[in-house]
Amino acid sequence: MSDWLFDLGNSRFKFAPLQGDRAGSVQAWAHGAEAMDDTALDGLPRGDTAWVASVASATLTEQVMQVLAGRFAQVRVARTLPQCAGVRVAYARPEKFGVDRFLGLLAVAPDQQPVLVVGVGTALTIDLMDADGQHRGGRIGASPTVMREALHARAVQLPATGGDYAEFANDTADALASGCDGAAVALVERSLRQATELLGTAPTLVIHGGGALPLLPLLPGADYRPTLVLDGLARWALHQCGCER
Repeated sequence: MSDWLFDLGNSRFKFAPLQGDRAGSVQAWAHGAEAMDDTALDGLPRGDTAWVASVASATLTEQVMQVLAGRFAQVRVARTLPQCAGVRVAYARPEKFGVDRFLGLLAVAPDQQPVLVVGVGTALTIDLMDADGQHRGGRIGASPTVMREALHARAVQLPATGGDYAEFANDTADALASGCDGAAVALVERSLRQATELLGTAPTLVIHGGGALPLLPLLPGADYRPTLVLDGLARWALHQCGCER
């Protein structure tokens, strides 16, 4: 038997075996509620302990938890704490700090260097942590995907997908891709400048999430870590920081 890690996000469900202090080979499913039916969930692994992080709806989270409870001897749920494994959260109410953002910080904490962690999923999240593990705060904005969807919802003639990035696009689809991706990149670049001023040194830029790949060519030097949240969950499991059954 074995321990497994489960990351239930707003748009994707990822899971991997726990291997030492990190995630093993990752499987990922997209989910709108229709993609997470009982047949799909029947394909989940079995093992000793399921370590779970979720920012999804309460209904979907409960559905997955019930399935895991029938497949694992115990289920442990990660929660954000004021401090854990060398990370100290800036929020006055740490429980309001998303567990996915918290686990991202746990994943990079062993490097003991200033870091700007950028998550590109449903939301665009940006968090700064100094070399001593002190979280300095962050930002939350709409991801490029959500920007496109919001524009399409208000103006259906604007396509919700498609197009390529260009500094000055000459058709609508490219202009939309360029504007939405460019808005995200601009916020990251501003955050990097402000972080450098605050810390007196440039932080490492770490980027993750399902929407990260299109931004990578626009952010040279970024460290792409697609398993970041699961790796942070692995460190949580290792330290067992206030887990709940």
